[in-house]
Amino acid sequence: MTPLVWNIPLASLGQLPVLFCPRSLCPLASSNAEARQPGKAPNFSVNWTVGDTALEVINATTGKDETGCASCLCKHALYSLWMRLSSSLRLKVFKPNLYHETRQGATEYQTAKECLFKAFLKAGLGAWVEKPIEQDQFSLTV
Repeated sequence: MTPLVWNIPLASLGQLPVLFCPRSLCPLASSNAEARQPGKAPNFSVNWTVGDTALEVINATTGKDETGCASCLCKHALYSLWMRLSSSLRLKVFKPNLYHETRQGATEYQTAKECLFKAFLKAGLGAWVEKPIEQDQFSLTV
């Protein structure tokens, strides 16, 4: 969570679950002298994670790269990684079929998310816009 970016007082986050704690960010100066134009979002995103050999450039409209592959940060890819990790750790947890069921089963995460949503409202930042549940109604195919 990045309360500094949203200008939310840390105390307004309420009682977060033990595994979650707010972190303050130290924003870096941009090397681009041209000011960002609010309302004019770029039509691409650039992703990189530790261990990657190259940047991933994703079309913001399609969610895919120039070869038509989905982002390594898409819900399906991250869900696949989570299921492999939980399987390799041999966690004795409920094995849901759908991504949505997995997310709902993460009770500490859901509690932290609710704290954040309440803090947004309290700070006058409005309600969090949620996407249709149908987007999370998918399973992994083996």
